[in-house]
Order: sequence, then structure tokens, then C-alpha cells
Amino acid sequence: MANQKGEAAEKSARIFLEQQGLTFVEQNVRFPFGEIDLIMQQDSQWVFVEVKYRKNNHFGGAISAISSAQIQRIRRAASHYLQQNRINSPCRFDVIAIDATNIQWLKDAF
Repeated sequence: MANQKGEAAEKSARIFLEQQGLTFVEQNVRFPFGEIDLIMQQDSQWVFVEVKYRKNNHFGGAISAISSAQIQRIRRAASHYLQQNRINSPCRFDVIAIDATNIQWLKDAF
């Protein structure tokens, strides 16, 4: 998410998750084959977060904007991150969907 609204959405998502008790680790981790918007920890579990922003819920809103190809890229990036950092802990993939009026948190989204 290179634009200002995307960056603001990521910041909102991070604050929201921290308020839910998660610990921030890293943001915008990029590899040639994929990107992870937020990496958080909840207890011993690593949480890879995809942040989606949409102005409104037309066409299914933010959640429907995640393609299967994107899910594969995120999974691959997360796997690489875990290997690179020698992390051997449980992990999950969450989605934070933000529109003009609310934030939805989907735990274990894929």
C-alpha cells in the first residue's frame, strides 16, 4: 500500500491490534515475491496481517479484494520471513479490513 490512504490504514490497523493486546514486530516487509503489511505477535504466536482499505463496501468491500494469488504471495513471504529469522513458532494469517466507517478483524483468515 504505497499511497497515503493505505499508509493511514496500516497505521490504524497497527493501533487497533495493539489495543487488542498484540505486539508490533515489523511493518511492510518486502521480498521480491511478496509483501507483508504487518507482523505482530500474540503471546508466542506470530501474526502476519494483510491490511485492506476500501472507501466503501461496494463490490464486497475490502475483504473481497484479496485474491488467491495474493494469499499465496503472503504465505510465501511469511514462510521466508520465518526461515530467515529462524523462528519456529505457531503462526496465523489475519486480515484487517478498513472502510470509511469501521475496522473488521478476521483472525486466521487463510
